[in-house]
Amino acid sequence: MNTATLQAQDSAGLSAGTPLLLEIKDLYVHFDVYGGTLKVLDGVNFTVRSGEKVGLVGETGCGKTTTMKAILRILPMPPARIPGGEIYFKGQDILKMGEADLRRVRSEGISMIFQDPTAALNPVFTIGQQLEAVVKYSLEGKKLSRREIRERAIIPLREVALPDPERMLDSYPIQLSGGMRQRVCIAMALVASRELLIADEPGTSLDVTIQDQILRLLHRLVEEKNVSVILITHTLGVVRETTDRVYVMYAGNMVEAADTRELFARPMHPYTRGLMDAVPRLTGGGIAGGIRGRIPDYLDPPPGCRFHPRCDHAMDICRQEKPPFYRLSDNHEVACFLYRDGG
Repeated sequence: MNTATLQAQDSAGLSAGTPLLLEIKDLYVHFDVYGGTLKVLDGVNFTVRSGEKVGLVGETGCGKTTTMKAILRILPMPPARIPGGEIYFKGQDILKMGEADLRRVRSEGISMIFQDPTAALNPVFTIGQQLEAVVKYSLEGKKLSRREIRERAIIPLREVALPDPERMLDSYPIQLSGGMRQRVCIAMALVASRELLIADEPGTSLDVTIQDQILRLLHRLVEEKNVSVILITHTLGVVRETTDRVYVMYAGNMVEAADTRELFARPMHPYTRGLMDAVPRLTGGGIAGGIRGRIPDYLDPPPGCRFHPRCDHAMDICRQEKPPFYRLSDNHEVACFLYRDGG
């Protein structure tokens, strides 16, 4: 599938002149476990254009990180398997790539900042050994001296505002605070130039001042290097301030997609409105609302719309059929039968 075809299929309503970098089409991810099959992703669709900042929000356990790991093909298989779907990066299906092409995508095309720095960093190697290994992986085929490799490893540590980066290279992860380890993980993602950066809760364990520096750094990457960013977060305020477009995810499905300003001005899906109502308000107005119930069991997800057991507007059709996306405007779509007649 060529880039022109991908652009024609983009559902975001963005400028047709901006190249489409990533497209996920009807992606399903299942996990075979002792009790049966966890049907986590249920036909996910998602797009990112070059130089675009896209937010992905939803409750813990809704499938955000699973979706991003599927892009890089780093889900453990088994127990994971992908029974259906396509993931196009620059017009090529990642799910059909050989090892050489996949290695090239990981080293030059896509990088990911993982949410848990404790799991992402190897405790028996120094920060320098791990960063230098990433430098060598990213510059495969190019010969650099040990000094040049070390200098390249120091640069991203400075960019994420770590003190005394030269000394930091000789430290082990256990010697660093949680916030410092998180910044090291971010530095690893910034070692080499990438076209797409996936940031999975990059502000985890960071105080608000450092979090602001990291978000500004991501913004600078987009502006100066035309890097696209997927920002996964629970913090709606961060999404509102730093992204161009937002996807709202619930129980393995995308339920709403819109330009950021449009989404916050006019949330349409009942789940999106529930998320907005759950945000505490500093100006008063009583206790923040919430959404009754919990995310469904993926071993036995509800038929039809997976949100219908928690929805105050559920209809008979919601219990029987999965809603398609309905276009409300050029930059706003929602998967809800409330809008099947145009809103």
